[in-house]
Parts: sequence; structure tokens; C-alpha cells
Amino acid sequence: MLPRIGISVGDLAGIGPEIIYKTFLDQRLLKFCTPVVYGTATVLFDDFPVDPQAEPLTFRQVREAADIAPGKHNAVTCWDEDYHLTPGQPSAASGAAARQSLLAAARDLKAGLLDALVTAPISKENTQADDFRYPGHTEFLTTFFEAPESLMLLATDELRVATVTGHIPLKDVPSRLTKELLTTKLRILINSLKQDFGIEKPRVAVLGLNPHAGENGLLGTEEIETVTPVLKQFQEEGHLAYGPFPADGYFGTGQFRQFDATLSLYHDQGLIPFKTIAFERGVNFTAGLPVIRTSPDHGTAYGLAGQFKADPTSFREALYMACDLVRQRKALAEIKPLIPGPAPRGGRYE
Repeated sequence: MLPRIGISVGDLAGIGPEIIYKTFLDQRLLKFCTPVVYGTATVLFDDFPVDPQAEPLTFRQVREAADIAPGKHNAVTCWDEDYHLTPGQPSAASGAAARQSLLAAARDLKAGLLDALVTAPISKENTQADDFRYPGHTEFLTTFFEAPESLMLLATDELRVATVTGHIPLKDVPSRLTKELLTTKLRILINSLKQDFGIEKPRVAVLGLNPHAGENGLLGTEEIETVTPVLKQFQEEGHLAYGPFPADGYFGTGQFRQFDATLSLYHDQGLIPFKTIAFERGVNFTAGLPVIRTSPDHGTAYGLAGQFKADPTSFREALYMACDLVRQRKALAEIKPLIPGPAPRGGRYE
């Protein structure tokens, strides 16, 4: 059966509807998945140009995901309002539509009606409401799916960067960076590399917090007091975890190519080099959840909205990755029962 990929539309005043529309103009994608867009197709796509030479893009509008048609473009109605929105101008209405789309898709994913979720960009500020107080998708989905922790992992074929702390002020990073948190995030990363990406013995690099990774305590002690002891623990367990590396030289010299993934300690430390290297193709994957969620690695881009100039590459890559992860997890679930006894420590099925 083709993977059923739910798609939340993001902020309707941004480029979310456009990149979804452009992605599915390629009818060949229906050979890889059954897309399920959460929103009314007429609201989302009616204003976009139509190529008279191409096969028209139509969506089968249904009231609930139980009625979707395999191998077709589906749209699940998740709001009754007749939204009238201006591209590039976020509003209470566009924020409400983003919340309703995300909540409906998440509910269906939890109910097993979908195999994965791809989220189009939201405005963290514009999406806030009395019943939605989350800094972003990652925090909401972690809570909604009752995961103890999760990990933001940005990925392309050649580069994977995760971050220990996420959407918090920079001044709060040192106090949040504890041995316990670093241990949890590093373990999620290693397990995800095995489970989701099929890497039997992943090599992981951890960055330092301070310039020059603290210069042996001269420029800060977090590396000595927090990062190095955690790495020593993982190495004693047989994991290939190394560091702490000075972030500037690590990326500047291309040292990241020696590792399967890099764990940065705060948001911009990891995301600035990632987006510099792989912005157009990057995918944001939430590791550590019992479900699969991916998204493009960019935001709402209000300045581009309504001009039909947005690049859909990152969204398309997020869709491809979601399909790959569904197949990887299903294959792993089928193989596990065939393995007699517990897998050896450090093995693929740990």
C-alpha cells in the first residue's frame, strides 16, 4: 500500500499552499504516496496559475481521512469558514486555519489513518491561541504524541545536523544544557540514525558551546563539565561519539563529512551552517516521536507569498523523506520479529 502522507497547510498568508501546489503538479508523485492535504482545495489553490499544457491538478475533497482514495490527490475539509486572505499579510484567520489544519492532521495520524505528516511552515507568533501555546511544530507534536523528548534533526543526503536546545532565547542555553539533557538528545540521535536511516554503527560529532570549544576552560567550562563527561560515557558504551568540536572550524574545514550526524548545542549554531550548505534541499525531521513528521527547512516567507516564485524543492524533499522513513520503519518492524533474542548492544536493532 502506498504511504498515506498527511499535509498540514501552514499559514495561508505564507508560501505553504504554493509549495504544496507546485509539488503535486508532478503527477508522478502519486506513484510514491497518497497525499492528504488538510484544508479546502478551493481556498488553497484556486488563485494559482494553470498550465494549459499540463494535466489539471484536482483534489478529491472529503470530510474525513477514512474516505481518502489511494493513489489520488485528497483534501480533508477541516474548516467551515470561507477564509478570505491576503498573501503576505498574516492575520488571525490565517493563524486559525494553520492551527485547524495541523490539529486535524495530527489527530488522524494518531488514529492510524495516516502513515506520516509533512507540515508546511507556520508563523510561531501568529499561530498562538488559548488552546495552542507552543513555540513551534516540534514542541506541539512532542506533547501531542506524549513523547518524553524529541530532537530537531535537519537532514539531506550528505549532511545531518541536530540541536540539543531548540526554540529558546540564547541567554537561557547554558542553564538548560545539562548532562541529562545532552545524554537524552544524543541517545535519540543515535537511535534515530539506526532506526530511521539504517546506519548500523553511526559516527556522531558533538559541538562545543563556547568559542574554540572553551579553549580548555579559558573561554568557558561547559565543555569540561558537561559535554566531555557525556561523550566519555557514550564511548564506554561502545558508541562512536566524538567531540566537543569548535563549531566554526568543524564546518569551515568540511570535517562534518567524516560523520553521519552532528549534534549542535543550540539552534543557530547548527541551523546557520546547515542552511548555508543545504538550504534548498534541507528537511526538518522530528526524531524521537512514535510517528513520522517532516517539513521543509524554511519559514512562511511572507515576502514571496502571492508572487508564485517560491521554490518547492525543500517541501518536495520533505515528502520524499517521509515516504522513505515510512518504508524504513515498516521494514524494520517486519524484520525485528525474525531476530532470535535481543539484539547485541550497538547493533542495528537496539
